[in-house]
Amino acid sequence: MPLEFWNSVLLVDESKYNVFGSDGKQIVWRKPNSELEMKILTPSIKHGGGSQMVLGYMSAVGVGNLHFIEGMMNKYMYLDILKQNLKQSAEKMGQDNDPKHNAHICRLWALYYCPQVIKTAAQSPDLNPFENIWDHLNNIIRKFKISGKNELREKLMSEWDEIEGNVCANLLRSFHKRLNEIIKCKGGPAHY
Repeated sequence: MPLEFWNSVLLVDESKYNVFGSDGKQIVWRKPNSELEMKILTPSIKHGGGSQMVLGYMSAVGVGNLHFIEGMMNKYMYLDILKQNLKQSAEKMGQDNDPKHNAHICRLWALYYCPQVIKTAAQSPDLNPFENIWDHLNNIIRKFKISGKNELREKLMSEWDEIEGNVCANLLRSFHKRLNEIIKCKGGPAHY
């Protein structure tokens, strides 16, 4: 697809951010007989400290609104978010094929307001430039000592607004390279 095509695309995606790093398992390497030394123990936080789901959009000119999601997002909540944030500005919209995004009412709304919807795999970071934006945002906010969910929200919003348009433009311009890399890797993981 020509580069001009990507200038009219609006991508939508959601991500989860934790107050205290990852909510996955952590692997720690220690020297023998040093398991209980205080300097190498990782402190635990009751209830994980909290997390925040967000939905954002980006285009070749930069990022748009960042919407905080409360509770579990379903197709109705997703549709409300689209109506609130994207209705007036979306010519084309790129979204992954998550079931709530692909629900009939969401497809109808998108068909009416965004007639050219680009479908991508729901969990394909190599083909989703938005994953790079989420990672970029995570790397920035991890430089701060965040102690609670409200502070996490404030940092997410302030740092989101600071993401420059050229970051988004470069990611979208690289899309054809991503596709070629995936083809070269025969559908396997690529370096993106």
